[in-house]
Amino acid sequence: MDITNEQTQPEKGAPLADTGMEAAENATPETVVNAELVVKASPTEDLKFTDVSNVHPKEPKTRNNLPAEDYSILDKPELLIKLNELINHHDTENVRDLIEEIKTQFYKKYNTEFAEAKNIFIENGGKEEDFKFHDESAEETFKELYNQYKEHKHELNQIQEEEKQKNLKEKYQIIEDIKELINNEESINRTFQEFRDLQQRWRDTGLVPQNEVKNLWENYNHHVEKFYDYIKINKELRDLDLKKNLEHKIELCEKAEVLLLEESVTKAFKILQDYHNQWREIGPVPREQKDDIWERFKDATTKINKKHQEYFEGMKDQQVKNLEQKAALCERVEEIIKAGFENPKSWEEKAHEIIEIQKMWRTIGFAPKKDNNKVYNRFKNACDQFFASKRDFYKEAKEVQKNNLQYKLDLCVQAEALKDSTDWKRTTEDFVNLQKRWKEIGPVPKKHSDALWKRFRTACDAFFTKKSEFYNTADSRQEENLKLKLELIEKVKNFKKNDEDQENLKALISIQKQWSEIGHVPLSKKDEIQKEFRDAINAQFENLKIEGNQREKINYRSKVENWVGNQSRNKLYSERNKLVSKIKELENEISLYENNIGFFSKSSNSNALMLEVNKKIQMAKERMEALKEKLQMLDTMDQD
Repeated sequence: MDITNEQTQPEKGAPLADTGMEAAENATPETVVNAELVVKASPTEDLKFTDVSNVHPKEPKTRNNLPAEDYSILDKPELLIKLNELINHHDTENVRDLIEEIKTQFYKKYNTEFAEAKNIFIENGGKEEDFKFHDESAEETFKELYNQYKEHKHELNQIQEEEKQKNLKEKYQIIEDIKELINNEESINRTFQEFRDLQQRWRDTGLVPQNEVKNLWENYNHHVEKFYDYIKINKELRDLDLKKNLEHKIELCEKAEVLLLEESVTKAFKILQDYHNQWREIGPVPREQKDDIWERFKDATTKINKKHQEYFEGMKDQQVKNLEQKAALCERVEEIIKAGFENPKSWEEKAHEIIEIQKMWRTIGFAPKKDNNKVYNRFKNACDQFFASKRDFYKEAKEVQKNNLQYKLDLCVQAEALKDSTDWKRTTEDFVNLQKRWKEIGPVPKKHSDALWKRFRTACDAFFTKKSEFYNTADSRQEENLKLKLELIEKVKNFKKNDEDQENLKALISIQKQWSEIGHVPLSKKDEIQKEFRDAINAQFENLKIEGNQREKINYRSKVENWVGNQSRNKLYSERNKLVSKIKELENEISLYENNIGFFSKSSNSNALMLEVNKKIQMAKERMEALKEKLQMLDTMDQD
């Protein structure tokens, strides 16, 4: 039976719970504290207490199995998340204190930021009436959540009040049922059992409105007494009831004595309060054993209470040690602030370190009351200063991250343009360079980071997957290529000229082109067939009457083929750079000539000058085309 708000009267002459305590008539089962310990409730039948509250420091409140959390170190968005979680995922009755603490911390931070922003606005020349706070939406969100909480609380209060009224009605009905038992003509055993059932119903019924407690309880006791007065209970049944009560109280004594072995003093003390409540609900015992059983229960209670008192006295020494530990944590955070950091990695490492320090802080108990707030404010201010500096750093780094985002987007576009290339060697080098540049670019905004990296990685993987597939089938292709190149060698050796050297030249150049278009051959055969083909084709060229540019191209091809055959990679790279450099020089020269033509119309000799310049432009273009042909020839042969 829940009698948290109901008054009970002990039996007359019942001994006190602790030696030296004054009797208090009509003590209610509310939390009372004696001069040495805190006692939550007394057995109605046997215990009385004198209320001397606040003699001993109270234990910290538990928070309904919710983990303890320091809301003062959270920022506004984090507080809103916590508030929403408490409102929507926990019973309203269990989180009232936590929600009010969040409200205090939220408005403390909100008002501070509001005042700072307003001062800055006015200092920068703004008018006070024009000031608008940038974070008003946070307060609106808080009000919406808090109103939701108030609605939940109002609904809960209505439900609880309705439940109390229902319980009140039920208890008055139990009283009426007890009154009816007096006139019951059934057997005494059955009537008594019905009476015990009604008592159990009374115990099982919950709270009633506070203003009804006293009258209800007096009414109930009155009719219980009448039941015992008017019902002729035989002595055997009465004795049996007293015996059962004695057995229950002996069991409680044994349980209380076992609590002396419990390692957790506070847990033992809490359980003891429940045993006292059970003791109060058990009826009377045989008079000759009444004092002995109570003395046994009281003796266990006194010992547990003494351990509880000693526990709180020991807490004072522990609180001094807690103060020393917390001061040391303050010093660690202050040292971190002094160090200063220049890159995100360092900031994140130190932020993680401070978070770990905060976790350690939460594991340390209270400091002495006079020092507790001071050391907490010192720690909080140091943490706030670090995270404010961290926010300033990231605010400045935000623009850099935007630029990095654009750089990496450009690399994604380049990678996507290259992913379908079959120029395996050169494209592989290009991708390696792109990946190297990607690593050199700093971080981008977090919301784009994963998607951007996935885009870049997808393009890279697409190329290298196709490259891998290509080389996995290379052996069979190389054998086929070898066969085709051997056929070309035989074709060159058996080449029959006609009378037209130009036609013969075109035919031989066509064969060279076919040779270049055929892919790789097995490495062990490469040099051998390359030399055989070069010797055969050169022999045919020697028999032709070729002059000028054509002869130069043939000689150049022979020179490059010699480099390739001797694996002179440095000469190939050097030659390529030289060709690229000359092409750029000719492009600049042509551009300069073309720009100068626009000024010649103003001169009397403009026609002659324009002819001369156009001639130079044409010659430069011809040289540039010849160089490009050499560059193309070099790149094609280098791939072989």
